[in-house]
Amino acid sequence: MEERSELKRQVDAGSASNESDTQKGKYMTFKSGNEFFGLEIQYVNEIIQLQAITAIPETEDYIKGLINLRGKVIPVVDVRLRFKQEPFEYNDRTCIIVINIKSMMVGLIVEKIAEVVEIKEDNILPPPNVGRSDRIQNKYVYGIGKVGDTVKLLLDPDKLLNDEDLSVVEQANEMNIDEE
Repeated sequence: MEERSELKRQVDAGSASNESDTQKGKYMTFKSGNEFFGLEIQYVNEIIQLQAITAIPETEDYIKGLINLRGKVIPVVDVRLRFKQEPFEYNDRTCIIVINIKSMMVGLIVEKIAEVVEIKEDNILPPPNVGRSDRIQNKYVYGIGKVGDTVKLLLDPDKLLNDEDLSVVEQANEMNIDEE
């Protein structure tokens, strides 16, 4: 009897819990400036230490350059600069969140990782429409997640990069394809 219920649990787990179900409502949170931001965990591939970055001439200041991650060339964006915040000095807490945007890998340099949190849909509010300076950030923020007595600004990864940025990412991805 116990063996059968264990087998049923494994079958149920295999068929019912595909990856998106287990990741639904989970967010990787990180600090940038005085704010905490969240990315849906499904976009996050891995978190790596800051490493040598090769600069790309004539790109936006927030595109710091390219890294070589196990043979893959990945463009890296400084989140603080992207949000028009003051630059910060990288330290031992600074890391790169490697995310997947539109089937392309991009690294996000963040001050520090906070935690993985679960935010239920009914705890997510639309971003407020106040002030001109807030609109810059709000174009990347699709919601405000309430976590206990704090809030996390939830990011839309597709909006973090504009069309010109995506061409840099595509070129880096083409380099990866050519090398394979």
